[in-house]
Amino acid sequence: MDNLITLWQSSGVAQMASGQLIMILVGLGLLFLAIRKNFEPLLLVPIGFGGILANIPGADLALSAAEAALVQGDTAIWAQMAQILGLESNSGLPALKEALASAPAAVQVQVAEFARDAGFSNGMLYNFYSVAIASGVAPLVIFMGVGAMTDFGPLLANPRTLFLGAAAQFGIFATVLGAVGLSVAGIMDFSIADAAAIGIIGGADGPTAIYVSSLLAPDLLGAIAVAAYSYMALVPMIQPPIMRALTTEQERKIEMVQLRHVSKREKIAFPLLLLILVALCLPAAAPLLGMFCFGNLMRECGVVSRLSDTAQNALINITTIFLGLSVGSKLAADKFLDPKTLGILALGIVAFAIGTATGVLMAKLINVFSKHKINPLIGSAGVSAVPMAARVSNKVGLESNPHNFLLMHAMGPNVAGVIGSAVAAGVMISMVRSLTGG
Repeated sequence: MDNLITLWQSSGVAQMASGQLIMILVGLGLLFLAIRKNFEPLLLVPIGFGGILANIPGADLALSAAEAALVQGDTAIWAQMAQILGLESNSGLPALKEALASAPAAVQVQVAEFARDAGFSNGMLYNFYSVAIASGVAPLVIFMGVGAMTDFGPLLANPRTLFLGAAAQFGIFATVLGAVGLSVAGIMDFSIADAAAIGIIGGADGPTAIYVSSLLAPDLLGAIAVAAYSYMALVPMIQPPIMRALTTEQERKIEMVQLRHVSKREKIAFPLLLLILVALCLPAAAPLLGMFCFGNLMRECGVVSRLSDTAQNALINITTIFLGLSVGSKLAADKFLDPKTLGILALGIVAFAIGTATGVLMAKLINVFSKHKINPLIGSAGVSAVPMAARVSNKVGLESNPHNFLLMHAMGPNVAGVIGSAVAAGVMISMVRSLTGG
């Protein structure tokens, strides 16, 4: 009988907390959206599955060795960990968790070594997170793959669209101000680093959002990533009402002239010039923009087709799997079920809306001073949801004029948005580091 009781107590069902059950249902919901509704399936499938794994009671797949020691250890283990952390030996579990989270890196290493010596180990998802995201590798590799799939031709053929991509990034900075405002009003408790990480959602660029949040607000990474990719999937629903509200029927019917041919020499020179100019002015943007430009150079130079093909296909697909599972590890109940998550989701959709609106308004402003008119609908593609935002611009344009094909024109601001989000990320990282002294 005692053996049966022990077996029951060690089962996941007996250890299940209400928060874990809720998060397992959230994971199943993400899988439903990805599989049934086709919402960003390449990311939401591994994120949703990782979220389920992270919340299986007793498995502790998303915990480090030190965290596992706190969850599974006895009072003797806790007493020794408290001594290393500089606490009283009878300190409670909440005090130990707080001290571990705020401890200097050297102390955390000592605690981790003690936990491993005591027989505890890192969970599978924690190892994935450490290698893929904490190191910064996975978002950068994905940016390289995106660069290898990107054609700068539409942007180079119509350089004015660079302003549309830049204007759409206003959603990022407006959201940062919104997050700070919520904190000042006492509604939420976001630090300046949290606000900067949340604001990047407005760039509609998942890898950039993950990269920035991993540096500035790792505890919010799960909510930020889910918000970023969910809203990217909802672009066809979020953007059209805003686009129609800010444009007239006549503006939506504007037909744009054929794009000029862009030479191979221009396409090779552009990523090199872009990297050098931006990195010299904003070194914090160099990692993201550097990998993006490197991927594009491999595509355009024509002498490393095997490397370009690998970056576009096998490498980015493998990285996406581990990136998604790593993000899923941050969907643990104790990290995700927090009032801040609702604030992040609300600010995220506001960021998307503002970015869409400012892109459209910038196109209308350019038309005031331009002889060759731009269809304002392509301004909405300045958010860097590539190529979905460009397709939405084309679809809304066709509704007003069946002969108006805007897809290639919209790819200009769409690509500019990718550049803009990387630059905005660099600005945020530099700003936070200067303010916090980090």
